[in-house]
Amino acid sequence: MKKDQHLLLIDGMALLFRAFFATSVHGNFMMNSKGLPTNAINGFLKHTLTAIDFFKPSHVICCWDMGSKTFRSEVFSDYKANRNEAPVELMPQFDLAKESAASLNIPNIGLEGYEADDCIGTISKKFQEEIDITILSGDRDLLQLLHKNVDVALLQKGIGQYKIYTEESFHEEKGISPLALIDVKGLMGDSSDNYPGVKGIGEKTAYKLITEFHSVAGILENLDKLKPSQRIKIETDLEMLKLSRELAEIHCEVPLECLLEEAFLEIDPIKALAWIKSIEIRGMEGLLKKASIGEAI
Repeated sequence: MKKDQHLLLIDGMALLFRAFFATSVHGNFMMNSKGLPTNAINGFLKHTLTAIDFFKPSHVICCWDMGSKTFRSEVFSDYKANRNEAPVELMPQFDLAKESAASLNIPNIGLEGYEADDCIGTISKKFQEEIDITILSGDRDLLQLLHKNVDVALLQKGIGQYKIYTEESFHEEKGISPLALIDVKGLMGDSSDNYPGVKGIGEKTAYKLITEFHSVAGILENLDKLKPSQRIKIETDLEMLKLSRELAEIHCEVPLECLLEEAFLEIDPIKALAWIKSIEIRGMEGLLKKASIGEAI
């Protein structure tokens, strides 16, 4: 592994949604002269350029969902069924966000039937022995991908504020391995993704059981050691436990094409600024200059 190289894997969906709702709650959609809302793209660019300046990566890739239907919704029809349609003001900004990444010469990766998380997981697994990796997202599910060479930077309130997890810091905080997070989610479910886990088992109990038995498999091998009420709950919801665990696991074998050399970060600030100005976003020159390592604009 080349220690002077560093891959920043961006969860484009997380950045775009966060940027949109940070301003749309006040009704600020930043409509340009063509009638296009640009608030989400504006925030996405700010998050991306700030992260590039902060982490100083040699390589960057941005991953995206490609539609609402994935293999998980085929396995469990209620998966994410509790989510509303994207706001009408956000809809045209999905493609524009990919264009904005492309203007920075950042590859956009996504595959129909899979989530951005799965693409991130696949790329991370593929390259984690070759290059140091930071995953940038607001989604705690990605913590299961932590590895000795993979950190996860979770977005905090404001731009440029991160809580950075390493494999070691996660274990110190949670008392379990990163992969065991999949088993925790299998037990407790995930209300945001709309799968239930085991009815009556919440986060505290889930972490306690996985800390003691290490995995769902370990729990099932030691049912006789559980409290009677816990055993009844698990045995009653055994099939949903297994299904929820399957839904919680990031799929790291997405059949996508991705070459590390194509992700080498080489921003052309003149090209990027021309695109940014074409959709009438202002005030990016300073961030762009920092992210471009001081090249002339």
